[in-house]
Amino acid sequence: MMKETLEKTGHEKTDPACQLCGNKKTSQLKRAIFVGPSVAQVIIKETGGWDETGWICSDDFLKYQQKYVEKLLAEEKGELTTLDREVLRALHEQEIFSKNPDIDYDANLGFADRLSDKLASFGGSWTFIIMFGFFIFGWMAINTWILFSKPFDPFPFILLNLVLSSLAAIQAPVIMMSQNRQEARDRKRAIHDYQINLKAELEIRQLHQKIDHILSHQWERLIEIQKIQMELIDEIRNNN
Repeated sequence: MMKETLEKTGHEKTDPACQLCGNKKTSQLKRAIFVGPSVAQVIIKETGGWDETGWICSDDFLKYQQKYVEKLLAEEKGELTTLDREVLRALHEQEIFSKNPDIDYDANLGFADRLSDKLASFGGSWTFIIMFGFFIFGWMAINTWILFSKPFDPFPFILLNLVLSSLAAIQAPVIMMSQNRQEARDRKRAIHDYQINLKAELEIRQLHQKIDHILSHQWERLIEIQKIQMELIDEIRNNN
């Protein structure tokens, strides 16, 4: 009776080994119940068999988990993009996406890019406005009062207008280059946020499936144990 009870509860001692590749390294093995029903279906479709009471190694688990995610994305989106494949690779290699994309972007900027950013930043500051205001006022003061007899740019300050026009003509494309780089930086941030959100969504979905499957399996085990206990109680009563 005790042997039958052990067989029913599934607690007989066996040497653990991956049921897919035969790997017997204990450090790389985990219970097959943690795979989840969705990944198990992928394994059954490819291998033809699956035992939830057995074992699976980490390499096979990651392999079929990635195949399930690829199948899931393909069903929802129709075709996997380059970004989706990068997320799948990160899931397979357990890579962390959470990093600052500005660091990599700034590392690839050249000298001209950094110079234009600094010029655009300085040209859009109050420091530039105040300094340029003093420059214009000084220019007009010199040509109006200090050099009253022989000014190098008499009223209406044609040379000053030429300087201002030239400055505006140079400043405009510099600001546009800086804005284009800011748009590229924002686009890269958006792509990075999309990858993080997609990876988090897939991992949370897999986690929910695993938890639901484990809870369901535990309820089945509890009901099975309760039946065995009831059988033992009935047998004891009959013997008495």
